Amino acid sequence: MVAVASRIRLEDRECPLSTTVQHVGEWWTLLILHDAFDGYGRFDQFQENLGISSSMLTTRLKTLVEDGLLERRPYQTNPVRHEYVLTDLGHSLRPVIVALAAWGNSRLAPEERSMILVDAQSGQEVEPVVVDARTGRRLDDSGTYVFTAGPAAGDAMRDRYAVRGPRTGGTN
Repeated sequence: MVAVASRIRLEDRECPLSTTVQHVGEWWTLLILHDAFDGYGRFDQFQENLGISSSMLTTRLKTLVEDGLLERRPYQTNPVRHEYVLTDLGHSLRPVIVALAAWGNSRLAPEERSMILVDAQSGQEVEPVVVDARTGRRLDDSGTYVFTAGPAAGDAMRDRYAVRGPRTGGTN
């Protein structure tokens, strides 16, 4: 048997970005979650709306349930049918999905956008941004806000940031 080298670097095993991508980084997963935020919950609704194969949908839904993002609940007893409902953990991903959609829209002219985020009361389009909860300042400036090793960081993560250190400009 030939051993296959892991594609995951040591520091990635503890990196919150890497672990998050393991859960939600797959194409269909994000689209299923988006549909769940829009109120879809039944297998046939997801399948019809997304045009996804039943085997792929089954696999993705099973993973989302195992990861604690969706909960499987019976809605019919004879025959038993289930719906998929967002958990609190699943709901907490909504700002991430909103931010991804906003990033995509920011690269389009307004007349090219097929989906926009609006205030439910006024119908006015809103511009989502990620801000620091304490100061209200936007976090998109990588010269002002940088990553560094946290309290639980292992040696590889500490080494990564000790070598690089805080920097100004560029991307982080």
